[in-house]
Amino acid sequence: MRIERIVDLSIVVDDATPVFPGDPRPILRPATRIETEGFNVLSLSLGSHSGTHVDAPSHVVPDGAVLEDLELSRFAGPGVVADVTGAAPRSSIGWSDLAPVAERLRPGAILLLRTGWSERYLRSDHYVDHPFLEPDAAERVLGRGVRTIGIDALNPDPTLVNGDGRLPVHDLVLGAGGVLAENLTNLSAIDGEPIVCLFPIRLGGGADGAPCRAVALDVGI
Repeated sequence: MRIERIVDLSIVVDDATPVFPGDPRPILRPATRIETEGFNVLSLSLGSHSGTHVDAPSHVVPDGAVLEDLELSRFAGPGVVADVTGAAPRSSIGWSDLAPVAERLRPGAILLLRTGWSERYLRSDHYVDHPFLEPDAAERVLGRGVRTIGIDALNPDPTLVNGDGRLPVHDLVLGAGGVLAENLTNLSAIDGEPIVCLFPIRLGGGADGAPCRAVALDVGI
């Protein structure tokens, strides 16, 4: 077995990385420099949901599983890309939009919603206007045994700058013991059904999520 290709699905984390309204913004600053201390160290200040990241159930579920409670199998599996790039701003993604890949949704698979949003609007004001998944479609995906869903946008729910805080898809997926991956990118580069890895930083402290380096692996024999 050999890795024939690695596709990076992660956005860069820096001071300009967009965040969910109200989340802390990343701040990256030199802590030491070669010229003065003899070595470089970068100081990082960021939230648990900065950049490309995964959500643990405790993000929205009272007494839900924290990051350390989750099996690593939640963060790796065959990727199934649903191409919904035709979705309009702030429009919903329904079960009919997932029909072309419905038969490939099974336990262990990772559903990836390709809206194209991060590739087009990542550092613009339009990034919050992404399409979102309908709760009914999320329920049907869960009914197929899928417990990991990713999207190349800020959120699988609508992002409301002055909203009421409701996150129905989060409630469904995380309430079922699943995980969500957000701020993915480059899903257009995925062919077939690669192995997708979404392994988060191993944060303690009852972490409700963590940044990850998301990749897709084409594996040959």
